[in-house]
Amino acid sequence: MIKQETVNIAEIESEIISEFELFDEWTEKYEYIIELGQKLPALDARYKLEENKIKGCQSSVWLHSSEKEGKIYFEADSDSTFVKGEIGLLIRVLSGQKAQDIIDAQLGFIDQIGLRQHLALTRANGLASMIKQMKL
Repeated sequence: MIKQETVNIAEIESEIISEFELFDEWTEKYEYIIELGQKLPALDARYKLEENKIKGCQSSVWLHSSEKEGKIYFEADSDSTFVKGEIGLLIRVLSGQKAQDIIDAQLGFIDQIGLRQHLALTRANGLASMIKQMKL
């Protein structure tokens, strides 16, 4: 995995797309996203507050952000391992970036890996809510 602080969003997205190209079936991609969710570090309980909960997600998702030296860093957790994998991908792309770069990010990797088109409407809305919250 590329160290986030040293690369831009497009490079990280390209790396993720390359990883997902290794899988032939959507079920393999789905399992990989769950695996990523299982590897995401648990969010400190002090951040699992109502104010950090993302509205619009079917599952419970908590997002905490902090700023250091002009860059934004994200931590998150969810009660769903698949959703935790989704937010893990977003964190991988956006964490450690400048605020304006996060706001401007198109996040084209989501469509290129086939994620959006394989989500049920409620999950797609949840993904959109996570992206919106991170950009805010």
